[in-house]
Amino acid sequence: MAVDADALSRRAASLYRASRFEAALQAYREVLAIDPDRPDDWLNVGLLLRQAGRAHDALAAYDRALEAGVCNPEEVHLNRAVVLSDDLLDTPAARASLESALAINPEFVPALLNLGNLFEDEGDRKAAKAAYAKALALQPGNILALTRVAEVTRFSDPNDPLIARLSAAVSRHGLTPIERADVGFALGRALDQAKQFDLAFSAYAEANEASRALARNAYDPLAASGFVDALIEEFDSTVQTEAGYCDDSPIFICGMFRSGSTLAERIISSHSRVSAGGELPILPQLVRNRLQPYPTSLTDCPEAFYAELRSQYRDEIEVMGLGGRQLTDKRPDNFLHVGLIKRMFPNAKVVLTRRNPFDNCLSVFFAHLAPELTYASSLDSVAHWYAQYERLAAHWQSTFPHDVYVMDYDRLVMAPREEIERLLGFLRLEWEDACLNPHRGEGQVRTASAWQVREPLYTGSSGRWRNYRDHIDPLVDAFGPPGGRLT
Repeated sequence: MAVDADALSRRAASLYRASRFEAALQAYREVLAIDPDRPDDWLNVGLLLRQAGRAHDALAAYDRALEAGVCNPEEVHLNRAVVLSDDLLDTPAARASLESALAINPEFVPALLNLGNLFEDEGDRKAAKAAYAKALALQPGNILALTRVAEVTRFSDPNDPLIARLSAAVSRHGLTPIERADVGFALGRALDQAKQFDLAFSAYAEANEASRALARNAYDPLAASGFVDALIEEFDSTVQTEAGYCDDSPIFICGMFRSGSTLAERIISSHSRVSAGGELPILPQLVRNRLQPYPTSLTDCPEAFYAELRSQYRDEIEVMGLGGRQLTDKRPDNFLHVGLIKRMFPNAKVVLTRRNPFDNCLSVFFAHLAPELTYASSLDSVAHWYAQYERLAAHWQSTFPHDVYVMDYDRLVMAPREEIERLLGFLRLEWEDACLNPHRGEGQVRTASAWQVREPLYTGSSGRWRNYRDHIDPLVDAFGPPGGRLT
């Protein structure tokens, strides 16, 4: 019996390596039906279930691995914490899992780094820095620990020893592309805060070069334009709903990355009738798993199909424990899916965020975004993508004029009350003073803007491009001189 189980386990592992994940999962289940006390196989089942989006089942598999006496149990507690935090948004339970890992191994650096992430999400800079600093003390050469410490540090002195340490690290031989990107973006941020703008731009440029090396394909302007053309052609209207349809849709907030979407969510969720959902993965997962090739697969689909998608969306919300008050779904790249949103939730309100193109494009270039967002790694490509966003946003506004609102970041920080009144009016929410002070709101923030949105509204990020006027020729070529001249 043991020999059969071992053979099946090897076959399951082979299927996994071949990316035949469903077959691998079935093979592991056959193994465990023969011998349920195989901790490594339970661990692999947990990994596969999490990859399949079955978070609760993954947790159960991880628990079985722990019960069966898996080696290095701290790693399993770490896996549990990632599921609880990223998939189920259960921060207290995630922290408890990390603390369990550290109780087993107090020097387990991955758990310290993840614990620091949780503290960052909660706005506890001091605790986050302490966790990261401990990880760095344990592993002084750990690039991720170094960059995490830098990310929660405020810089004013260009001679700060941490800047010197980052500069030395970025020049280290043998770094992987992801390590070069990590430390490069951290160095760029530090130099920017210390007002060493030319050096900062150089650090950001090198970081983006490393990020490009991680991408499978380069940015393709023709493909990007063609995709937006297809979206405009497919989504030129909404669908008729069945009689008695009740729309309890979230408020969808989307736009270019770094255009103010996190701030918009903080403002809206400061209202007593609204809860923040954050960057929910539900729509992109529906598109990826059910709607390929997108968007042409949706041509002539009946309303019943969108009702099914709507039901699946709501089920996912319930699994995440986000029922109750009206919810925000703030995922910037959902601007690609406004047409789908309006077919799934015909009465949905959509807030698109907009920011000065020079500031927005520079901010994207300076952000450590995922390598698959290939447009982000050069000013030419981010400018092209910004233009596609504007083109698509104009289409959504013309197609759904009563249900799409553009919140202008620069207008907001110049005249907060007026803009917030307009925003709340669009959402049919009465005025509440709390919305004027979004930095005082509670809850997690899990974006690159996590620290900015915890500060009072200010104009410091508007016109930031002026610090980099000698480096923005691609943006001037795309948009013309800001205000007619670079002043």
